[in-house]
Amino acid sequence: MKPISQYNKIKSYTTKDGSIIRELMHPDFNHNKNQSLAEAVIPSNTETLLHKHILSEEIYHIIQGQGLMTLGNEQFAVNRGDTICIPPNTPHKICNAGNSELIILCCCSPAYAHEDTQLI
Repeated sequence: MKPISQYNKIKSYTTKDGSIIRELMHPDFNHNKNQSLAEAVIPSNTETLLHKHILSEEIYHIIQGQGLMTLGNEQFAVNRGDTICIPPNTPHKICNAGNSELIILCCCSPAYAHEDTQLI
């Protein structure tokens, strides 16, 4: 277990919802215990699948791009610098509404787990 992660050594993978994730800090690989931090990339003209997390609360922070966020029954535009709280059991997805990659920092508590993700 390491107290530091080095971006260029972290392999990305695709989650159940279709986003490309790079786990920047996760209990499976690092010293942290109760949360995870990941970078999500949504290519232009794509969106994640509608899903929810049973246990995890998520926080999205938009680093680059613009999108259309669906959170429960709401839909709203998101842009660089915006931060969104996603409570457990809340259906959500995000659509890249721009011409470049939409890049999001995703913090999950408890840490992200595939088995906690339910597609809707």
